[in-house]
Amino acid sequence: MNTIWSSRVQTVGMLYGSRALRFSDAFEALYRPALGLDGARDILDIGCGPGALTQALARWYPAARVRGVDRDSGFIAFAREKAPHIHFDEGDALALPYEAARFDAVISNTVSEHVEPAGFFGEQLRVLKPGGACLVLSARRGLKQIAPCLREETPFETALWERAGQRVSEADRRLGVGAYAMDEQALPRAMERYGFRQVSSAHVALNFTPDNPDCPRETALAIFEEGRRNDLDAADLLLNEAGDLVSAEEIAELKRLVNARYDRRVALYEAGERQWDTALLLTQIVRGVKP
Repeated sequence: MNTIWSSRVQTVGMLYGSRALRFSDAFEALYRPALGLDGARDILDIGCGPGALTQALARWYPAARVRGVDRDSGFIAFAREKAPHIHFDEGDALALPYEAARFDAVISNTVSEHVEPAGFFGEQLRVLKPGGACLVLSARRGLKQIAPCLREETPFETALWERAGQRVSEADRRLGVGAYAMDEQALPRAMERYGFRQVSSAHVALNFTPDNPDCPRETALAIFEEGRRNDLDAADLLLNEAGDLVSAEEIAELKRLVNARYDRRVALYEAGERQWDTALLLTQIVRGVKP
């Protein structure tokens, strides 16, 4: 069983919450032109994590057979329980457990940054049918403004992160997190270099501003809860990586403070007191075709 990523880098809650927001049906019309998957019958989501994108693809392309693959057992167990109608496999992006020329399209979201590119693109080229599409999604620098009530940090929290936060960064480096990141020019060039043709690059921008009048209440609350889950799980990861530097009691207090801040943000929202916190999330979508 491999749970390195879900236990040491991004938990199930962290990854599923953020991706469920990014790939909600509200944004389908923005993604579809860049994806170009109409007509695809067999679609593979590589590095699917807990399955949020896989589920979105299944909704958006109901005539297609969509499946997901990830090497983390924790993610796959969650995905199978969350979406039992979709087939999820455990497998490595560098050694996909499928025969050659199997899929009409392969897609990955924020995976290329962590995987050696020759093997990553080579495996996708192998499992694609001739004329099949390879889609690589990569998060790019956007914009983020945090609500004042969420920016507040006590001296206790500052001291805790100063004491132990470096341990988490060191763990990320050891695990190769972001080791193969490429910029907006390098990513399409790599796709060409490793054998794909008709390469194109597009961008999708998503606006998450809960105080906007056109933002549904359900979405606004989901944005707050995704932030809460991210911060709470970050506290758990801190304990996992730096248990010799922090105590369980300190982590419990850290979580109490996190919950108090997010409870305050929700209360302000419900009272109509706008904070104008906002996030503009930018995703590059690079698409290539197997000759």
